[in-house]
Amino acid sequence: MSLRRTAARAFWRFSRWKLVTERVPRDQAGILIGAPHTSNWDFVLMLAIAGEADLRFKWLGKHTLFKRPFGGLMRALGGIPVDRRDPAGLVDELTARIAEADGFYLVVTPEGTRSGSGWKSGFYRIARAADLPVTLGYVDRTTMTTGLGPTIRLTGDIPADMDVVRAFYADKAGFAPSRRTEPRLREEVPVQDAGTSDPS
Repeated sequence: MSLRRTAARAFWRFSRWKLVTERVPRDQAGILIGAPHTSNWDFVLMLAIAGEADLRFKWLGKHTLFKRPFGGLMRALGGIPVDRRDPAGLVDELTARIAEADGFYLVVTPEGTRSGSGWKSGFYRIARAADLPVTLGYVDRTTMTTGLGPTIRLTGDIPADMDVVRAFYADKAGFAPSRRTEPRLREEVPVQDAGTSDPS
């Protein structure tokens, strides 16, 4: 048993949180959603979830987290630095990394901890471009449970796919319930007709 898995199992033995999780194949690639993302504690829980399952994973983090003296540790934990001031090409880069690697789960938190403006669509575009399954990880403060939920395949019908996502997360409150936002992508919002004036 790996040291990481041993540490994760010790965490769950003594944690106030209960791990209620579905199993995913260890030797395949996929997108692992961490939501509702309402606190930096979500990161600790997601590491423990993936560690207990002995999954190979990588995660996206603000580039500032990778500065000295902690940059080496962040990378060792699977971190990939992202400069949000210049996100161009990130989806293509990640899709290429996944294709070149021997299978790993990319942990994505599409909901910003303080954004309040729905979800970013990067996970959706990566999953479609690389033909990857999406596993719905969750945190629910009301039941003190966390883990991995169902794994789905995205069809390209964004509203229909997101209806499935919303149904799963409907009763999941996150670590800080007041910060939870509805799982909705900007691409789902209808664009007004060019000839229609904005009443606001």
